[in-house]
Amino acid sequence: MVKTRSAASEGQDFIISSLPPSPAQRRLALGVVLALMAAFVVAAGPLSTVPLARIDAFVPMYVAAMFVSDGITAVLLFAQFAILRSHALLAIASGYLFTALIVIPYGLTFPGAFAPEGLLGAGLQSPPWLYFLWHVGFPLSVTAYALLKNADPSKQRWKGTLTTAILLSAAVVVAAVCAATLLVTAGHALLPRLLRDTVSSAGPLYQSSAARIVLVNAVVALMVLWIRRGSVLDLWLTVVLCDYVIEISLFMIPVVVNRYSFGWYAGRFFGLLSGSLLLFVLLYEITILYAQTLRAVLAQRREREARLMTGDAVSATIAHEVKQPLSGMITNADAGLRWLDRSPPDLEEAKAAFEQIVADGHRAGAVIESIRAIFKKDAGNRTSLDVNDLIGEALALTRADLQSHRIMVEAEPNSHVPHVRGDRIQLQQVLLNLITNAIDSMAAKDGARVLRVRSEVHDTGSVIVSVADTGTGIASQELERIFNPLFTTKAGGMGMGLSICRSIIEDHDGRLWVAPNKPEGTVFHFMLLADGATSAVASLRRATRRRPA
Repeated sequence: MVKTRSAASEGQDFIISSLPPSPAQRRLALGVVLALMAAFVVAAGPLSTVPLARIDAFVPMYVAAMFVSDGITAVLLFAQFAILRSHALLAIASGYLFTALIVIPYGLTFPGAFAPEGLLGAGLQSPPWLYFLWHVGFPLSVTAYALLKNADPSKQRWKGTLTTAILLSAAVVVAAVCAATLLVTAGHALLPRLLRDTVSSAGPLYQSSAARIVLVNAVVALMVLWIRRGSVLDLWLTVVLCDYVIEISLFMIPVVVNRYSFGWYAGRFFGLLSGSLLLFVLLYEITILYAQTLRAVLAQRREREARLMTGDAVSATIAHEVKQPLSGMITNADAGLRWLDRSPPDLEEAKAAFEQIVADGHRAGAVIESIRAIFKKDAGNRTSLDVNDLIGEALALTRADLQSHRIMVEAEPNSHVPHVRGDRIQLQQVLLNLITNAIDSMAAKDGARVLRVRSEVHDTGSVIVSVADTGTGIASQELERIFNPLFTTKAGGMGMGLSICRSIIEDHDGRLWVAPNKPEGTVFHFMLLADGATSAVASLRRATRRRPA
């Protein structure tokens, strides 16, 4: 039984929570972790105790940066949850929302940030306790994400409305942050003392079981995520947790924990990096996805335009090519009616006219089949042909137009020209198009009107056919565009004749080009392989297509 995939499951292939990381991404993540470890060695070294200037504006800027980066990350993860309805994504999005919100009371209680004793007036112990609750809550959300993401697909999708899920998660997070804030402010007297003053730490907590619980919690989250890793999101959450472990380890070193030392500022750098790292990855992946989507949309649009152009080309080709035999049928029908209207009717002439109508009808059908063969690249009807016969047939079909426009024809057969191999109807259409264009060009001007159709043998043994006229000619700026589809210099033209001619000739491993005729007019040349030419010559012809003569 064939299994089908839903649109949501197919969409997972493009979202970082399901997309497997590339080797380059793994190498980059490893490089970031190694850089963090090197930075930890520097921050925990002799420089860690170096006191730096106290910048009261640093903490508000740090809190604002953490709130913005974690808040945007939470929004982006909630957006991915809205697409996939994954409980795991809801858990990690809630974790980032928790970190974005808990930094607000952290900054409001920090001494010197907004007020000498903090805006909430909760005392010196509130900021460090909020800091540790912050660094307990986020790893717990990562653990929940790791445990939920590989659950049964039929059970891991949210069944209710998306708004309900997001609002409920936000409400739980807000309640947790409010409870933590209430605990460390109103109940700060019940909590162990962490600071002696606004600068120095008391020290015991950093070696106590509470500190180790915070570190173990982060390490456990890292191990669970590592065991169940598999996506780009897992990879970079692993890097974020490594940064968390390094940050917590840095503040467990007694000589580092004094505020406004080099080590303390370095710890805030690690915290800011942990908050912004996944945001950068999400923005990068979303940008790449947007670029891929844009390219796909543009490619689809180009494909649609190409289909429309092909449809226009086919319809214009049919109209252009069938126009000639239809005109002949109308002319012969009028002639037949005139022969019948005589008294007595000239039945023989009428019969000849009607026979010509039948011939034109068959030719129209052959032209349509020829057009289908052009677009299908069908070479099944090719036979050995005499070029002189093709020229004679084309001139015979256009004799009426040549005579009505008083055009003198110069077309002596060349007995030295070898046969060519091709489709008779298609090559005849090429000659008819070129001769008809020459007639139209000469009909628009006064003076001598001479049509010269010649065939000759090229140095390579191929056959060159030339159709020269003494008409108005083609402007130099139009020579390169004259073979483009739908481009025409005639008021009533469709712009498909010469494009079709070039397609036919190139499909016969030949080439078609145009040049000015001296002293006036235009000459079209096309070259065809002699019947029996080797494949090497054919390859040479393909290589020289569309090159100017």
